[in-house]
Amino acid sequence: MSIETVRVELGDRSYDVRVGRGLIARAGAEIVALAGRRRVAIVTDRTVASHHLADLRAALAAQGIDAPALELPPGEATKCWAELGHATEWLIAQRIERKDLVIALGGGVIGDLAGFAASVLRRGVRFVQIPTSLLAQVDSSVGGKTGINSPQGKNLIGAFHQPALVLADIDVLGTLTPRDFRAGYGEVAKYGLLGDENFFEWLEANGLRLASDPEALQRAVRHSIQMKAGIVERDETEQGERALLNLGHTFGHALESATGYSDRLLHGEGVAIGCTLAFELSARMGLCSQESPSRVAAHFRAMGLPACIGDIPGDLSDDEALIALMGQDKKVQDGKLRFILAHGIGRAFVTDQVDLSDLRAVLAQSRG
Repeated sequence: MSIETVRVELGDRSYDVRVGRGLIARAGAEIVALAGRRRVAIVTDRTVASHHLADLRAALAAQGIDAPALELPPGEATKCWAELGHATEWLIAQRIERKDLVIALGGGVIGDLAGFAASVLRRGVRFVQIPTSLLAQVDSSVGGKTGINSPQGKNLIGAFHQPALVLADIDVLGTLTPRDFRAGYGEVAKYGLLGDENFFEWLEANGLRLASDPEALQRAVRHSIQMKAGIVERDETEQGERALLNLGHTFGHALESATGYSDRLLHGEGVAIGCTLAFELSARMGLCSQESPSRVAAHFRAMGLPACIGDIPGDLSDDEALIALMGQDKKVQDGKLRFILAHGIGRAFVTDQVDLSDLRAVLAQSRG
């Protein structure tokens, strides 16, 4: 397939998301028009750097673009004040100016942190997302959410800062571990579950092909980005519809926090469990048939993903502690928990009308 473009229309902050194979190899040609004095600064992590940094620098150098790089530790724990300060001070030391570019080369952690650093550096510097994980390509690189975690919850510190360009190179996904690829798939499936049953049906039939079929993978990535772009255009700062993109995240973020943002539970794995729990809660409340959560859980298990709390290894906080962690969620309004629930697959909605007894029952059941 050829390189495809999804446009995110946000007035004078509109930008392109380029999707296809070989985009890192042609990154210099894609970026040169934005590069001002032909100087950029790359923020990445050590694992991603070992696979892709040399290729990116070579592509930039071919267009005469100077590109110093900062390599941070990999992993969710990097999304913290200390590493944000490290990155920001490094960018200042590199004399990055407002007309220069910051390039985020990495997964969701690097994209979120580098984007946030760009948003506060000199009160706002442009940045380019080059997402190297499936999760980042279909979700976190598009839409302008940037930030870091707090000990009290995930993504509680941050800003909306739209990228100037996103380059989603399908080829880089071949360097992911099978577990990281599967975790990213949790976010792909989410799009079908929240608003496109036909897409979910296509994933049920084709999901297992994605890791070995670049054409099918590009189709899934492009469709996911198109869905997100449309929602972001209609509700950039999450005043309404954009909250639907958090299907599974109220549960998932609480579980990530309870496991210490560690390798016990990757973000996409938490989303898969969270989506299943959201459908279980919907069915318990009589909002959808019991067939829906069963179908969701069966698909995640077929893809090698966890589908219930009992699938998480090791000890876990009790249900009341998980509910307390949900109370720190960004979607809380006027002290009330808000959930993304569903009337069926592809029919998600936002509500704060959830009885805690139903929530407790679903959590207890999910522990097995």
